[in-house]
Amino acid sequence: MTAPLPDRLAPLAAARGVRAYFGDIHNHCALSYGHGSLDGALDRAALQLDFVSITGHAHWPDMPVDDPAVAHIVDFHEKGFAKLRAGWKDHFETLSRHNDENGFWVFPGYEIHSCADGDYTIVYADLEPDPIVLADTPAELRTRLAADKGGRALAFPHHIGYRQGARGINWDTFDPALSPFVEMFSMHGCAEASETSRGYLHSMGPVDGRSTMAEGLRRGARFGIVGNTDHHSGFPGSWGHGRMAAYGAIDGGGREAIWAAMRGRHTNALTGDTTHLLIAAGDAIQGDVAAPAPRATLQIEAVAGGFIDTIDIVRNGELFTRISPDLTPAPVSRSAAGTVETVLYVELGWGARRTSHHWTGTVRLENGAIDAVEPRFRGPEVVSPLEGGDNAHPLPQLIHDGETVRFAVTAEANPNNVTSATQGFALRLTARADAVIHAELDETSISVPLTRLMEGALSGNLGPIDSPAFRFHMLPQPHQWQWAGTLDLGAAEPGETVYARLCQRDGQMAWTSPIFFGDAAQ
Repeated sequence: MTAPLPDRLAPLAAARGVRAYFGDIHNHCALSYGHGSLDGALDRAALQLDFVSITGHAHWPDMPVDDPAVAHIVDFHEKGFAKLRAGWKDHFETLSRHNDENGFWVFPGYEIHSCADGDYTIVYADLEPDPIVLADTPAELRTRLAADKGGRALAFPHHIGYRQGARGINWDTFDPALSPFVEMFSMHGCAEASETSRGYLHSMGPVDGRSTMAEGLRRGARFGIVGNTDHHSGFPGSWGHGRMAAYGAIDGGGREAIWAAMRGRHTNALTGDTTHLLIAAGDAIQGDVAAPAPRATLQIEAVAGGFIDTIDIVRNGELFTRISPDLTPAPVSRSAAGTVETVLYVELGWGARRTSHHWTGTVRLENGAIDAVEPRFRGPEVVSPLEGGDNAHPLPQLIHDGETVRFAVTAEANPNNVTSATQGFALRLTARADAVIHAELDETSISVPLTRLMEGALSGNLGPIDSPAFRFHMLPQPHQWQWAGTLDLGAAEPGETVYARLCQRDGQMAWTSPIFFGDAAQ
C-alpha cells in the first residue's frame, strides 16, 4: 500500500476529489507458465502496490502449431494453459486471502494471445470464483464478457508495439468499449511512438510504428494508457519494469474507486517511481473528453520521485511545449522557513558479477522528519519461462518505525554494464539545514549532513573494490521534484488530443492518458 500525498502536495488532485492508486495488472508467476508461487507474488505486490492482478496464460487461437521452428514455444504455452485451467477455481481462495479491502486490492486476471489481433489481458472486478471467458477475437470477447460479466470485466491490449501479425496491437480490431486503455509500457519496452529511449529488445522483435500509441491517436481512437511489468518471476510492480496509476475517488475509495478509474481511462503509465502526474482541461482530467473551446487551458501538477528533467506536453502527436523545472521553477508546495522538503533515494547492490548480498540496516534523520517511505524493489529480469527464474530471496522488508526506517533486501550484482539489478527505497524528508542522516548498512555506520547530499551523491563500498556498494543519491530542492502550472492551449478544436510525459534525470518516466477534445458521445 502506498501513502497518498498530502493535499498540500496535490492540491489539484484534492480539488478534483481524486488520488493516485498504484498497481500492476499484468504479470505472471507459476499460476500458468512463469516462476514463483502465487502466494509469493501477492506478498511481493503488497510491499509496494495498492492493487494487483496476477495474470494466467489462458488461450491462443492462432498459435503456430504446425511450425517446427517454434515447437518449444507451443509446448510451454499448451502446458501453461492446461495448468491455469486446472488451478483456476482454487486460486480465488488465495487471491481472497491476500486481498485487503482497507488498503490492498486484488483483481483476478488472465490473458489471451493472438497473432492477428495482438495479446489481450482480461481483468475481473470482483473476487467471486467465476469461470474463464475465452474468445478468438476482440469482438467475440466483448460479446462474451458482456453476457457473462456485465460491466464487471475489461480487457486491454498489452505489449502493443510488436508488429501486427506478430502479437502486436491491431488498431483495426481495437474496441474502446472492450478496452478503456492499452498497455504502452512494460518490461518489453515503450510503445509511445516509433522512436523512444526504451526500445523493444525481446526475441519477439522491435517496435513497429503502426503499433504505437501515436498511431492509435493519429487514427482517432480514444483510449487511456497504462504500464505494467509483464514480469514472469512472481514479482508484480518490479521497480523500473512498469506500473500504472489509477486516479480514483478519495472519498469512498478502494476497489470501486480503482475500477471506476480504470473504466474511465483516468490512468497513467509509469516506469517505476510512484510519480503523481495530473492534467486537467476545464472539468476533464486525463482520459476524459473535454468540450472544444476558443480558449482552453491545461493545468499540470507533478510530484516526482527525484529530479525532474522535463515535462513534455504532446498535442496531436507533436511536442507542444517542454517544461524544465530548473529553468521555470514552480514547486507545488514551498518548504516552511528554515526547512527543506526533499526525497532521499538509497540504492544498494553492485559487487562482483554473479554474486548477491543480503542487506540489512536502518536509516534515521536528526533534526528532521521522515514523512513517507517508498520501496523500490525489483525482481530478476525475466519475461520468458525459458530463462531465469524466481531467485527465492527472502521477502524484502521496509518498515517505517517512528523516527527510524528499517530494511532488509537481497540485491544481485549487476549482470552487465547496462542492466541494473540494484535494490532501494526512497524517503520523503522534511529537515532543517543542520539535519544529519544516520544509517547502519550491515556493520557499516554512516553519518552524512543533509548539506553534503544537496551538493552531490555519496557512494561507498562495504569492503574493498568489487564488494557490495551503496549510494545515497543527491537530494533535490522542492522546485526540482515538483512542478505546477497552467498552460494556454489557445483554441481547442474537435479531434485534438493532449497528454503529458515526465522524464526524470535518472531515467524514470511517467505518462498521462490523453485528454480528448470533442463530443463525449462519439
